[in-house]
Amino acid sequence: MRKEYDFKAAKRGAVLPSPGKTRITIMLDDDVLEAFRAKAEASGHGYQTLINDALRNAIDPEAAPVSLRALRSLLDERFALAA
Repeated sequence: MRKEYDFKAAKRGAVLPSPGKTRITIMLDDDVLEAFRAKAEASGHGYQTLINDALRNAIDPEAAPVSLRALRSLLDERFALAA
């Protein structure tokens, strides 16, 4: 190990940039963060990915995947109209 290192050309931040991503600082309630972490652990995805997906769904609800509850509601409605 050297006694001194030259950091004149060094840059702060992530070693590898992530195209299309921006690093920010955000304050979340503890219970919200814990819920996303628990859901992430159960699903095998990262909690930040799940938060990103939830934000995307909030921006464009039409693009969100259909929940089982919504599908059942729609089918019940259609069957009621057909009867």
